[in-house]
Amino acid sequence: MQPLLLEIGPVAIYAYGVFVAAAFLAGMGWTMHEAGLRGLDKTRVPALGLSIIAGGILGARLLYICIDPQRFINDPLEIPAIWNGGLVFSGGLAGGVLAGWLTLRKQPHKMQWADAMAPGLALGQCIGRIGCLMAGCCYGSMCTLPWAITFTNPQSLAPLYRPLHPTQLYHSLSGLLTFLILIMVRKRLKRPGDATGLFLVLFSVQRFVIEFFRADYRGEIGMFSATQVVTGVFCLLGLILLLKNHARSKRNV
Repeated sequence: MQPLLLEIGPVAIYAYGVFVAAAFLAGMGWTMHEAGLRGLDKTRVPALGLSIIAGGILGARLLYICIDPQRFINDPLEIPAIWNGGLVFSGGLAGGVLAGWLTLRKQPHKMQWADAMAPGLALGQCIGRIGCLMAGCCYGSMCTLPWAITFTNPQSLAPLYRPLHPTQLYHSLSGLLTFLILIMVRKRLKRPGDATGLFLVLFSVQRFVIEFFRADYRGEIGMFSATQVVTGVFCLLGLILLLKNHARSKRNV
């Protein structure tokens, strides 16, 4: 079976920004829904969302720059050019969490807010990664499987005329899976921090595995990519949060 030929033209390239914007809006909208279910003040979501968007973009870009600093030393004007690709979701997650915490630092129920944002983050990844596919960034390694894709337009950020793993779609599907799991088990996640911990573990494990199929440069730390190390830290934090909640609930029984 021949790999799918993906013609990435100018319209598709510009769709990158459209899908990223749609991801932020969908994430914000779902967070409002979750906030309402948890008895939180939904009117805070727009301001919270804007701060998370700003922190997320900054964190995603900073991690990308740290992974390949020489490129930006040679061409500093590329630093703000996010329309050419170069947003690392793991950095965006860290930057968004930090920005959200700073926005809510004087408010009660911080962990409940984190739980409310978790499904929206997963939904945002699901949508935003389609933009990565349109731009050809975050591309995969060589692939001989039936679902391999081949980029053919010179404007694509991916290598041309090579069958590649559609890692952008892997990321999108993993975001959708995480979102669905969080929604389906919502009633069982009764303790503040449960949803956040589960999100961190699911996201980290899936991202760690998908990294093995990526071919774009993401930095190296020993035998792993820099992104795998970052997601390993996220996974550890998620496990600690879940285990602490479990231990606390057993003491209260």
